[in-house]
Amino acid sequence: MLTLESVGDFDVIVAAGPTACGKSALALELAQKFGGEIINADSMQIYAGTPVLSAAPSAEDKALVPHHLYEIYPPAQKGTVVDWLNLAAAVIRDVWKRGRVPIVAGGTGFYIDNLINGTTPIPEATTEVRRQVAAMPDIYAFLCKHDERAAAMLRQNDTTRVRRAAEIFLQTGESIAEWFKRPLIRKLPEAKFRVIKFVPPVQELDERCFRRFDQMMQNGALDEVRQLVKMNLAADLPAMKMLGVPELGAFVRGQIPLAEAVRLAKLHTRQYAKRQRTWFRNKLPAEVTLDSCYETMQFDC
Repeated sequence: MLTLESVGDFDVIVAAGPTACGKSALALELAQKFGGEIINADSMQIYAGTPVLSAAPSAEDKALVPHHLYEIYPPAQKGTVVDWLNLAAAVIRDVWKRGRVPIVAGGTGFYIDNLINGTTPIPEATTEVRRQVAAMPDIYAFLCKHDERAAAMLRQNDTTRVRRAAEIFLQTGESIAEWFKRPLIRKLPEAKFRVIKFVPPVQELDERCFRRFDQMMQNGALDEVRQLVKMNLAADLPAMKMLGVPELGAFVRGQIPLAEAVRLAKLHTRQYAKRQRTWFRNKLPAEVTLDSCYETMQFDC
């Protein structure tokens, strides 16, 4: 049983875990019980136009308690962890001013880790530097020539981090490896975080992922993918990498049958959830660890 005492003396509650584990439902119940407001920490739920695919809160849930940082960017925009941290810190302080409890809910471990523990003080690259890197025929080869330490740290096919490392080298003249050695900076150094994390059994999580995807298909996921395909967005945008989008997009384009698209989407969702589960189990310290997915929970206050 989750008690007020088990959550502890808190400034910010964090409800974290892999996809389909029920953390959003738990956050909603916590917000209703403790007078809280929910702040999104899911890197896909920040994009508008995909509420089914991203499993964003329903209008009914939003009417029960305030929700923040959901569906704030168009799919053509690329949100960053720095952007999210700045927004989340401002929202949390605003919630405090109203005498309410911020409840951060999501499955993006990178967001949550940076919020709690801090982030490296790496500057953002200018538009011109980003343009230069984007125009490179082989960004990894550039790193191998000019920043061997960064190249050794990264996989060649990790295009996002390879591009970021090249941008940082051009922007600052220093390897990203040097920036990682510098002290972390916390956006909310005054905050006391109390973390509740889900680490459910793999079989239970698999079943939830498959059931969730079937429900998404019934609720209009394919229509959302059709709209994304019509927008002709770049394949490397985060919104185009959302769970289910590459596979269902292939069906919409006539490349594979629907049954195969659904099978692959479920497989990749399962694999992603398993990676999330491993990260939360091993990397995120928590005051409360829940060993099953959320259904309903009684509170002893």
